[in-house]
Amino acid sequence: MLDTLTFLLEKLFILAHIKLSSLLPLLGGEPPLSKRCDRDEIPPQPAVAPQKFQRGDLLEVPRTLFTHFGIYLGDNRVAHLIPDILPVLTADTAQIQAMVTNTRLLLGVLSKRASIRVDSVEDFAYGAGILLNAMDRTMPQSPLRGEEVAVRAERLVGTISYSLLWNNCEHFVTFCRYGSAQSQQTDKFCEWLKSLIRDQRCVLLTALVGVLSMACLGISFSTALPSLLIPFTLWMAS
Repeated sequence: MLDTLTFLLEKLFILAHIKLSSLLPLLGGEPPLSKRCDRDEIPPQPAVAPQKFQRGDLLEVPRTLFTHFGIYLGDNRVAHLIPDILPVLTADTAQIQAMVTNTRLLLGVLSKRASIRVDSVEDFAYGAGILLNAMDRTMPQSPLRGEEVAVRAERLVGTISYSLLWNNCEHFVTFCRYGSAQSQQTDKFCEWLKSLIRDQRCVLLTALVGVLSMACLGISFSTALPSLLIPFTLWMAS
């Protein structure tokens, strides 16, 4: 039951962030990157020159859909967690090290597989502006020493399991820099979901949808059970 609920929450989280315009590059065959974790409250800033980064800095790239996070390792290298299906399909290092496309990323999200990999600052930013250590202002913990942060990131490089809600790029960088894996975007989404469930108008809406589905599809076990169970669950949770 918990696994099913987590699966539904992850899919709802995806739908809450996807815009129709973002799908056009995929349909046109373009391979731009899209990432997780939305932070619309911080406007994009001009990219910081690589020589101004310090080893262990937390780099943040706001995108149209999500915000991508990484840890600067020095020598123009960034460690970051990104969903990727390719390591599951091949052991060819050259193919895996090539820039992750949207197709690889989307299949990685669906298969719950990701890589913590090292790329150049330019590939990591993908043409977007970079925010430097912006999360230091919002995290309750103080950052660890830069060298310790970088070493933590280097030790985690490799293929790992992935969860949009519970193990994403933000969890990776917060563990490395602050010693505790957290995602402020996941917390905000859960708070939004909680407020949605508590809104009793959702109970009436789901009940109405259930009645309409039975009217259109007929009364059967497959239509009556969800029509009764979902509004009842929302009512008890509200």
